[in-house]
Amino acid sequence: MFKYISIIKFLLTHDLTNLKNYWVVEYIHKDFTWIRLFRKLLRKNSFLAWYRLAYFMYRLGDESERTCAKKIINKLNQKHCLDISIKADIDIGLHIWHLVGIVITPRVKIGKNCNISSNVTIGFKSYYHDGYLQVGDNVTFGTNSMMFGQNTKIGNNVVIGAMTFVNKDIPDNCTVYTQKTNIVIQS
Repeated sequence: MFKYISIIKFLLTHDLTNLKNYWVVEYIHKDFTWIRLFRKLLRKNSFLAWYRLAYFMYRLGDESERTCAKKIINKLNQKHCLDISIKADIDIGLHIWHLVGIVITPRVKIGKNCNISSNVTIGFKSYYHDGYLQVGDNVTFGTNSMMFGQNTKIGNNVVIGAMTFVNKDIPDNCTVYTQKTNIVIQS
C-alpha cells in the first residue's frame, strides 16, 4: 500500500515532462497519453516503464519516494533475474532485447540509445576505489559481452560483439569483438 501512495504522490507533485519523454522513446513509441501508457502496461512487458518511474522517483523524489524507488527496482531485478542499479546514470533510449542476466554497476554513465542483449555485464573492478565507467551514445552490447574495468570509456557509435570482454578504452565508431576458435575433435 505504501508503494502505491508514494507513486501517486510522486506523479501528482512533480513535473513529469522528462519521464513522459523517456516513456515515449523507450516504451510507448507513440505520442504520450495516460490511457496509451496504461494499455501498454496491461499488454506488454512493462520493465522499462517501471524502471524509468523508479529512476525518476529516486532522482527527484523525497525520502519516502526514494525508498519506494529502491523497492520497485529490487522487485524488478528479482522478477527478471537482473542486477541493474538504481544509481546507474542511464540516458534516454535504453533498449533491452532480452531481460535475462544483465548486470549494471551503480558507477556507470550510459549515453543515449544504448542497446543491451541478454547476460551483459557492465561491471566495476573494485567498489572501494574511485572510478567510473562511461558508455557513449548509440552503443550496442551483444549477448554475453562484458565491460569490466575502472575508469574505462567506450566511445559513441560502438558495437560490442557477442561474448566480448572489454577492459580498455574503445574509441568512437568501432566494432569490437573477441576472436573465437572452435576446435572439433572426432572420436
